[in-house]
Amino acid sequence: MQNISEIEELIKLISKLPGLGPKSAKRIVLKLINNRDELVKPMASTLAQVYKNVTRCNSCGSLKSNLNGCINCDSSKERYTKICVVEDIADQWSIENSNIFHGYFHILGGTISSVGQRKEDLLINSLVERVNREGIEEVILATSATVEGQTTAYYIQDSLKSTNTKITKLAQGLPVGGEIENLDDGTLFSAFKNRSNLNFNSD
Repeated sequence: MQNISEIEELIKLISKLPGLGPKSAKRIVLKLINNRDELVKPMASTLAQVYKNVTRCNSCGSLKSNLNGCINCDSSKERYTKICVVEDIADQWSIENSNIFHGYFHILGGTISSVGQRKEDLLINSLVERVNREGIEEVILATSATVEGQTTAYYIQDSLKSTNTKITKLAQGLPVGGEIENLDDGTLFSAFKNRSNLNFNSD
């Protein structure tokens, strides 16, 4: 391969993306180079706009545009009484695509036991504030069925005790060790439909 520093650097960057290695990155780079006007130029412009304008909302954790605000938090169009709590944005997208849940989302940004994550790093305090501010009637804990996910769910449950809000968690259909973003629509539907009440669960 030709020793061109710009290409080598681009291959290194692309190979860092999920599911891509050096071979896949090389094929992508060649595709981009061979279609520089159709792909590279508009992609560079779009990436610059994303870098400039798209950030995480400090309140709900979802992505927002600095130009239009946070659609997830916007209550001017439709009011909801439920919040679905997930670990990351990929989980939110999976549930949205399934069209199972209609309500607000709250994205924690990880789990308590994740590497480099502390309780203080997660948006748990802002969740409590949203529940009180929005008059939320039910909080659905849609964390993964992993040790870290369940530990986080228990901590959130404890943090919401003073709100007297109904707290439920995804139940039947959610496999042990399963991550939300990897579940099919049927499994998600079953998990939401059969969610269990945690308010009176002493376990």
